[in-house]
Amino acid sequence: MRAPRSDDELRAALDLRHEVFCVEQGVPVAADRDGHDDEAAHLVAELDGRVVGTCRLLLDGRVARLGRMAVSRDVRGRGVGGLLLAESDRLAAAHGAASILLHAQVAARGVYDRAGYVPVSGVFVEEGIEHLTMEKRLG
Repeated sequence: MRAPRSDDELRAALDLRHEVFCVEQGVPVAADRDGHDDEAAHLVAELDGRVVGTCRLLLDGRVARLGRMAVSRDVRGRGVGGLLLAESDRLAAAHGAASILLHAQVAARGVYDRAGYVPVSGVFVEEGIEHLTMEKRLG
């Protein structure tokens, strides 16, 4: 888990997000590409030279916002999401964040539970998908 090493790797991460969110889940492209990618810290997981996982962190003050976590269908359930979350914790703490907030898809809640996130909201619908806000305190 690391920052993209090249523009090509960042493009591969954005392509993975498109595949997971827009193609698989029907999220509109405009919702995924919300204009915050340029200000975000991106992380990628790579396997055999291919980007198989990604997420981004918006680092601004004491609360980091994690989002756009996507894992390639063929490697889901193999710990990639948990590794991305662990690296996100490290990166956010290094930038002075005391906590990380995210909107977790209810269907993927387990990965966030295992990483120490706790729900701080009830279920709500975002882009037609059930989510809940979760938080992890760092340090």
